[in-house]
Amino acid sequence: MGGVNTSPSLIVSAVDLTRTYGEGDAAVHALAGVSVDFPAGGFTAVMGPSGSGKSTLMHLLAGLDRPTSGSVAVAGTELSTLDDGDLTRLRRDRIGFIFQAFNLVPVLNAEENILLPLTLAGTDPDREWYDRLVDRVGLSDRKTHRPAELSGGQQQRVAVARALVHKPAVVFADEPTGNLDSTASAEVLGLLRTAADDYGQTIIMVTHDANAASYADRLVVLADGRVVSDGPAGDAEAVLELMKTI
Repeated sequence: MGGVNTSPSLIVSAVDLTRTYGEGDAAVHALAGVSVDFPAGGFTAVMGPSGSGKSTLMHLLAGLDRPTSGSVAVAGTELSTLDDGDLTRLRRDRIGFIFQAFNLVPVLNAEENILLPLTLAGTDPDREWYDRLVDRVGLSDRKTHRPAELSGGQQQRVAVARALVHKPAVVFADEPTGNLDSTASAEVLGLLRTAADDYGQTIIMVTHDANAASYADRLVVLADGRVVSDGPAGDAEAVLELMKTI
């Protein structure tokens, strides 16, 4: 088997990933040999039925879990070569995360939450980039508000800014609109689209929502731990039609 592709134009690359939980008759094969590449600046949606392996794939690509076999590279670094400390640093420095549950720190205000990746890394923010980002996500007048004082949509916009503030190699978004109404969802998805188009950000988004997937350039569909479709995302109706065939 060849190694992962560490070409600089490929931000994330996975080769023959498998992930098995349990042993013997009780073993669950969450991923059964997935090879997939994600080029720089692409916005990819990952879909699939419940139990298809899409969340497992994201966790492996982001270094939150290790594969049973196969390999992953992020920004040219093979994750299997890293110990836990190096892996933690790579996630902190090179990866942005957006979760369904926002995952903001309740005692920190919006600005402190946005700057948290830089605070943890002990690095100073690029103030021009920070100001541009906060303005773009529409939070210039909310910087001193704590999460409890913000709407769900505003909290997720804080999370988007936090994911982008340290200019990561890739942003992983796990059901980012799962807790939002349609208006707030459109705002957050529009921000991700802007991040790809205007900032060249690489985005990998797991979603069950055809409308959310339609914001992406590319749609990767998993079923039973394997990639069963990989192509242009199309509009929401096209996504729905495709999912009916899976």
